[in-house]
Amino acid sequence: MSHSHNHTHSHNELKGRNLLISILLNILITAAQVVGGLISGSLSLLSDALHNFSDVLSLVVSYVANKLAKKEASIQRTFGYKRAEILAAFVNASTLIIIAILLIIEAVKRFQNPEDIKSGLVIWLSLLGIIANGLSVLLLKKDANNNINMRSAYLHLLTDMLASIAVLIGGLLMKFYQLFWVDSLLTFLIALYLIWVGYDLLKTSTKMLMLFTPEHISIKEVVILVNELPKVKKLHHVHIWNLSDNELHLEAHLDLNEDVSITEFDSLLQDIESILHKQFNINHVTIQPEFNKNDPKEVIVQD
Repeated sequence: MSHSHNHTHSHNELKGRNLLISILLNILITAAQVVGGLISGSLSLLSDALHNFSDVLSLVVSYVANKLAKKEASIQRTFGYKRAEILAAFVNASTLIIIAILLIIEAVKRFQNPEDIKSGLVIWLSLLGIIANGLSVLLLKKDANNNINMRSAYLHLLTDMLASIAVLIGGLLMKFYQLFWVDSLLTFLIALYLIWVGYDLLKTSTKMLMLFTPEHISIKEVVILVNELPKVKKLHHVHIWNLSDNELHLEAHLDLNEDVSITEFDSLLQDIESILHKQFNINHVTIQPEFNKNDPKEVIVQD
């Protein structure tokens, strides 16, 4: 079994400090909105507070996962905690969807029995939510492009900012037009948006946890490219998966046309690594060389 790890990929330095600031801001918003929602009687404000509380939990999960991912591997944990961030994204996406379903149930109940709401408090607290969440979104925007865990935290905050904007609009409509049913409608719309955002993240993180082949990679193309190299008969028994958001692994058997030396195989392996990294961004390659070995030669073999 020959194994190689290509170090050309860059590890993005994720800023735990920004996550910590976002956590503190969201604790402040949640406390203010819970008190304000109970005093004003606004379900949309309470739903926004519930959403903010889920943000606090999700940001704490993301923060812990971010710290764990940096811990070194050990004899008992040979991969370290690199998958912690994918797990955090899965947990965050799941909570988004569960909270959304609870909000829809409450919105339907309230829609049937609208209540008078103290709109002034709703307006001021939604403004607080917009400012605090807007600042958090700006803090995490850069890291969100490079990491699924940070992206899950960023999406929580972005949806929260949009929810606060919706609550503000609702507060203004209630204040000037006494349209109190708008509160339930906004809660319902916020919940639908949470499901839409959460489902996409849940699907992506689930595929990573299940070790599915990443969507941007065609295993057929990988096999064709490798099979074109000299001395290669067939690449088979292929597995390709994300260990973490920026670490892509390939494991395969390589049937050779001739009984090559270890030196020759090492040279061939370097060519394979180079091609796979350049074409597919695969940065960790493990190849088992074979010659005249009697085993299944299918590209995908059920282990």
